[in-house]
Amino acid sequence: MPLLEVDDIKTYYGNIQALKSISLTVEEGEIVTLIGSNGAGKSTTLRSISGLTPPRSGSIKFMGEEIAGTPAQEIVAKGIAQSPEGRKCFQRMTVRENLDLGAYLRSDKAEMASDMDRIFDLFPRLKEREKQKAGTMSGGEQQMLAIGRALMAKPKLLLLDEPSMGIAPILVDRIYETITEINKQGMTILLVEQNANYGLGVSDRAYVLETGSVALADDSASLRENPDVQKAYLGT
Repeated sequence: MPLLEVDDIKTYYGNIQALKSISLTVEEGEIVTLIGSNGAGKSTTLRSISGLTPPRSGSIKFMGEEIAGTPAQEIVAKGIAQSPEGRKCFQRMTVRENLDLGAYLRSDKAEMASDMDRIFDLFPRLKEREKQKAGTMSGGEQQMLAIGRALMAKPKLLLLDEPSMGIAPILVDRIYETITEINKQGMTILLVEQNANYGLGVSDRAYVLETGSVALADDSASLRENPDVQKAYLGT
């Protein structure tokens, strides 16, 4: 049984249909990436899974349980956490306060302290800026914070939305090294990435989205060799 199984979801913003028919699976331990141009439905797919923009029809099963239509905070409690597009850090709060907020549903204080230490090991820059307000940090540092905050929820599935967007290339490389490390430590990841080179470079499998539908699905290595994908998304 897949960890996550999305079947034929259709999601709307008002009367505008953003997802026409999205089906995908994520197996435990995988990194799966969604690639596609702006407006293809990548972020809406994550928002549908996390309960922020629930689908109007279709099924989303997590660990075999139907979660479509479940309130977002309950989906976090079930084990899905999202690092959102644009990072959405709390600008006037410190790094530590932002990380503490990620654990707001938890009561296991000892494990929370251990997880905080682990995040500081993954992102030493956050440790250096522990008492600094998030709004004074660079985009790359705020992206590290957004990922760390999601990890503090202790998810079984981590949703990452556009982690490379608006970030200096040297920090993007560092963030992607850390994403690989988090996965090696056992975290299952569903990744949305505008930069297909990064997304296909770290993932096991990928789905190409076009105008709210899945156009292609394959293992990432095969998609990197696909001439249509190269031409449309890889700049080759």
